[in-house]
Amino acid sequence: MPLLSLDHVNIRTSNLPAMVSWYTDVLEMTSGKRPSFSFGGAWMYVGDKPIVHLVEVPREPGNTEPKLEHFAIGATGLGDFVGRLEANGVAYTVDRVPDFPLVQVNFRDCDGNHIHVDFSSEELSQIGQ
Repeated sequence: MPLLSLDHVNIRTSNLPAMVSWYTDVLEMTSGKRPSFSFGGAWMYVGDKPIVHLVEVPREPGNTEPKLEHFAIGATGLGDFVGRLEANGVAYTVDRVPDFPLVQVNFRDCDGNHIHVDFSSEELSQIGQ
């Protein structure tokens, strides 16, 4: 059984409407079709693939540290993406990956989850670097 790719990330939130808006506005995902589970949530799509599953919970979990530190998405268009983060007031860092031709844009969603979007280092000129 060969593995093919990461299918999706599941995020629990007590802030569902704001999270849907954030993923729509900042990452340009769309909220789409989702099974009629017995609990609230939203599936956030990139194209025809729901890669972020938001699960509504009544309150944030207590002082538990998740074992998942972040998730990453590959992209193109570094300049446009950084502009969208700035327009939405999202703090970020742009970090080169040592020994690889990659640059990561690290930031947090409105619930504090760490995300990075990865670009080719050839795109650094789009942001004057």
